[in-house]
Parts: sequence; structure tokens; C-alpha cells
Amino acid sequence: MNKPIGLAALLAALTVSTASCVTSAAGPGTELAQLRPIAEVDERFQSYNVEMVEVTGGRFWAPYGGSADEMYRQRPPENLADPRLRALTKHLGPAYMRVSGTWANSTYLEAEDEDLSSPPPGYNQVLTREQWRGAVDFARAVDAEIGVSYAVSEGPRGPDGVWTTDQAQRLLDLTRAAGGDLAFSEFINEPNAASLGRLPKDYSVADYTRDFGIFKAWAQREAPSMKIVGPGGVGEGGDLSQIPVASLAKMLLTEQLMKANPDAVDVVSYHFYGGVSQRCANTRAKKADRGEALTPGWLDLTLRDWRYYSQLRDKYEPGDPMWVTETAQAACGGSPWATAFVDSFRYVNQLGLLAQKDVKVVFHNTLAASDYSLIDEHTREPRPNYWAAILWRRTMGTTVLASPSSPSPDLRIYAHCLPGGNGGVGLAAINLSESPHGLDLGAHARVWLMQSGSLDNKTVTVNGLTPRLEADGSLSGLGGAPASTSFAVPGRSIAFVAVSDAGNPACR
Repeated sequence: MNKPIGLAALLAALTVSTASCVTSAAGPGTELAQLRPIAEVDERFQSYNVEMVEVTGGRFWAPYGGSADEMYRQRPPENLADPRLRALTKHLGPAYMRVSGTWANSTYLEAEDEDLSSPPPGYNQVLTREQWRGAVDFARAVDAEIGVSYAVSEGPRGPDGVWTTDQAQRLLDLTRAAGGDLAFSEFINEPNAASLGRLPKDYSVADYTRDFGIFKAWAQREAPSMKIVGPGGVGEGGDLSQIPVASLAKMLLTEQLMKANPDAVDVVSYHFYGGVSQRCANTRAKKADRGEALTPGWLDLTLRDWRYYSQLRDKYEPGDPMWVTETAQAACGGSPWATAFVDSFRYVNQLGLLAQKDVKVVFHNTLAASDYSLIDEHTREPRPNYWAAILWRRTMGTTVLASPSSPSPDLRIYAHCLPGGNGGVGLAAINLSESPHGLDLGAHARVWLMQSGSLDNKTVTVNGLTPRLEADGSLSGLGGAPASTSFAVPGRSIAFVAVSDAGNPACR
């Protein structure tokens, strides 16, 4: 495996001629000015989830190393006042912070005069007012706008089983009283997974349509600037024939929901996981396989679900933007290798592909809980995907460009206008092979090269240095290094490049 080295040594060892590694004089360096714009993403394109169960505390995905059949373990509420967590998260801003997840479907928010020791009937968790004030304060401190989903279990329903707005109104009122607001809402987290989402037994498409109509009327009346996002389905882009017929008949399939409620949302949302972790090994779902981590079959699965949900968007919500409101290495908390550098190839590739497909926002699950988090929940150390997120934000602006040519299918190159314009172009280059591949760059290029001594390491270097959070809240070890006009991306590495003199008119 390639070991990380300093950029000066790298350039000396790997600067190559056009004839050797770079395809031709018509490579990326001469193409950058002509790359056409193909999409535009939100300035909060990279966003993240804070699971509701993190805020309340409760049973969440069990850490690895315990009992083989242990799926969940009790966890305390997240300390959102932690200065280190806040300092790290602030560097990810501006972003959306989605406070949701399966547990949100059955969470009760206390009234002002309540102090409950257990949830009321029909709920599974209690959200205290102080906990929610802490979440609002955290979002304000880290430049995040808040999105939520609501309790839809048997608790917030009248005797007739009809959903009521009391809990939604209480959450909105408390958010505003705490100095925040709700930027968007999904009515239900993953409505097509009703058995997991604590929805009432035998909940039907007709029930959903009735309740969603109540929710939408409430939202338009009480929070007219709040985006209505949905339906938020998951896992339907694969082979549904693998699901037992009896189980499939009980699912609220996204197409059924959209067909019954056309032109109902401001943003079409869905969730994507390429597989499940071994925590869910007893299910029929595909298990994430470390041996496939760098294969096209694994890396490009995100396009399978994008195709499925985008055709539903085109049919029932034409012209609406699309968001992926939950995604990570694998469902059920992530595999052990979600914490390692090897997953950064999936992360960066997914951002590149979805941006090219005009997906406006992608929410990583989670910020700081379980193995798929950007930040380790115990040590507060950033994981490799955190550093990939930081470098993406610094080099890849909101205007998405067509990819330049590549000398090999193993070198995937994504291009955006640089943040700030002036004709500059940013590149994210992912080398999946063990051999170096060349890039032809402009005269004023800077490179940030992510490497690790092993793909399975939980730490990375950037240009040979170990990035870190300093005591004053700044990030160190992320200085870009000047690159030669011909630069070779080492094997099994990820390079972010800023070409300030590209002269692309779409980037002005």
C-alpha cells in the first residue's frame, strides 16, 4: 500500500510528462476552460444528520466488540455543548442539520410544565425542552439550518387514529422561542418502512394521504417559509422481489404515496444505503462487503437509487429539486470499515456523482454517532470522511461542471467551479488503482492529497501532514501545495485540486 509522503517529494517522484501518464495535450489542463456547467447545487450541499435518539438518549446501534447478536445499546444524550464538537462542526458549515431518524417517529416533546420519567402511551422516547434548546443553540453556533420529521406513532393521534398537530406545533414554537426556526420538514422518517417507523398497525396509503394533508395545511399556515420535503423513502431502487410478498404488501411504497399525493412537496427526498452492516445480518438486505469497497459495482450503486427516485420525481413532482436526506457507508450504524480511509472513496465519489445528477443536498448520516459518523462520538477525533468533507468544501463550489477526460477508468475526476468564482476550477480526483495516474493542470494549481499508510487506517495525511483541530478552533495541516503542470495522483489516494487560472467563463 502506498505510504504518505510530503508533497515536495511526491512532485519530485511522480511529476510526469504528458507522454507517460497524462493522456495527451488535450487533457484536463487544456479542457478546464471549456468544461460546460451541468448542474447547480445548494451552498449547503454537504449536510448531516443528528439522530433524534442522539438528542434524547436511548437505544442506538451497538458498538462493535460486544455480543455478536447485540443490535442496539443504550446511549446517553449527546453533549451538543461540547466545545470540540462545535468547533469541528462549524468548519462543515454552512449546512443543514436534519434531526430525525427512525426514533423521531415516536418521540414525545414535553410541555412547558412537564418533567417525565417515562414516555406517555404511544411514544417510545421523551425529548426534554432543555435538550431541544441545546440542539437549536448548537445549530446556531455551527452555521446550520434545522430540519426535522415528526412523531407519527399512536401517541400523537386522536381516538379516531387521525394524526394531530399538537406535537408539531409544540416543536415549532419551542424552536422559535429558543432563537431558531425550521428550514424544512419531512412529515415521516422513511414512511415506506412502516414496521420500523412505529406507525400504527395496518397504516395505509389512505391513512398517510389523510395525515399528510393535515400536516401540509398546518405547515403552510404556521410556517409558510418552511420547505416541505418528502416522501423520504428508502431502499426501493433494488430488487423488491427479494422482499417477501406478505411484507411487501404492508409497505407504503413511495410510488403509491406520490401517486396519491402529486405536486405535494417542495423538495423530493429519499434515503440511500448500498447495503447493511453486520448488525443487521439476520435480514435479507445486501451486506456491505469490504472486498467490494473500491469496485464500480459498490461505488456506483448510488446511481441505481437516484434513477429510481428521480423517475418518480419526474412523474409526480416534475421540476422539483431532489435531496438525499440520509446516506452513509451502510445502514444499521455502518460497518467497521466505515471509520477507515477506504470509505472516503465511496464518500467523495457519491458526492461527485450526485452533484452531476443535480441532487441539491446530500445529508451524511451521522455527524457524531456510531461507526458511519464523520466525528468519533467517544474521542471527538475527525474520521477520514470528515477531512474529505472539509477539502470538498474548500475546492468544490456550487456550479457543477462536466468531468474532464481521464487517462484511466480507475481515475475518477469530478469538476466544479472554485468557491468564489474568478474562472477557477476545482477538481476531486479519486485513484482506485495501485498505480499512479497523471493530471494535466494549469500553471497556478494547488493540491491537497489525501493518503494513508493503509486503506483500513482511521487516520489520513494531507500533503504528508496530519490534519488536526487546534486549541483556538482552527484546522491545521491543510495547507495546499503548489503542483506542477503535470501531476500524478498516487495509487489509492484522493486529490483535491484548485486551478485558479483555469479561465472557465461559467465560473466567473
